[in-house]
Amino acid sequence: QVQLVESGGGLVQAGGSLRLSCTDSGRTFSRYNMGWFRQAPGKDREFVAAINWSGSTTPYADSVKGRFTISRDNDPNTMYLQMNNLKPEDTAVYYCAADSTFRRSVGAAVTEYDYWGQGTQVTVSA
Repeated sequence: QVQLVESGGGLVQAGGSLRLSCTDSGRTFSRYNMGWFRQAPGKDREFVAAINWSGSTTPYADSVKGRFTISRDNDPNTMYLQMNNLKPEDTAVYYCAADSTFRRSVGAAVTEYDYWGQGTQVTVSA
């Protein structure tokens, strides 16, 4: 059973930083590829970053490269998204997701993830 819970969202001024966390109470977290996605009002959910089960592969969306860093600690079962130099266009609900299918490559498509958290709001003021 995979249960993902995000935390760490909030209101921050442009140029500021936040760190999001995603925890899983299940026993197989360390074997899953994981991802962060976001959804702004009126827009589709979009890929932000992902990390494979070992942490050796970490693709990013072009819009966040150089500003966001994804990482994971498999003991305890936690994934992080460090967000620096935040911009108003980063405002969205951020979701963590797990791919429990043991796919060899870590993906950027919403459809490749089968477990989702409830989301945490990130608001960046100008």
